[in-house]
Amino acid sequence: MELLLSEEEIQKRVKDLALEISKDYKGVSPVLIGILRGSFVFLSDLIRHLTILPEIDFMSVSSYNTLTKSSGVVRILKDLERDIGGENVIVVEDIVDTGLTLTYISRLLMARLPRSLKICALLDKRERREVDIQIDYVGFVIPNKFVIGYGLDLAEKYRNLPYVATLEESEIGEPEENTP
Repeated sequence: MELLLSEEEIQKRVKDLALEISKDYKGVSPVLIGILRGSFVFLSDLIRHLTILPEIDFMSVSSYNTLTKSSGVVRILKDLERDIGGENVIVVEDIVDTGLTLTYISRLLMARLPRSLKICALLDKRERREVDIQIDYVGFVIPNKFVIGYGLDLAEKYRNLPYVATLEESEIGEPEENTP
């Protein structure tokens, strides 16, 4: 396991993203849609730094049929609880790699006729991109490595780490109790 982003680096960038969003949405209350489960830590820190009054909702989707590889088939596990028609919407995602899941979510949400739809992602793994998708607010561009921490998991473990670390192929297996 190797440290990729420290807690301090993450918190500074999250604050900067919140200031940028607050400036862009001054006088507006956008609906922030957290994509569960990975985005919940990022979303909770992000909203604490906003100077606007957003509304919050969540979606849960699944596209993984193994621990680390996407199946390419997206299933909605939890849909929004509110109508977003005519609303300014910001999808908050933990990480974007191939872009396939986020493209599916974006199309689904656009069919609900929001006033606007933007995407905010903490991590952007551009080397893995398979589709062209615009990310309006990017925390960090990262290399094509498997990452854990700050909401990102391996078999539902490591989400509680305050930093982001990379795992090598040889480390991906049963999660250990001890972390760096």
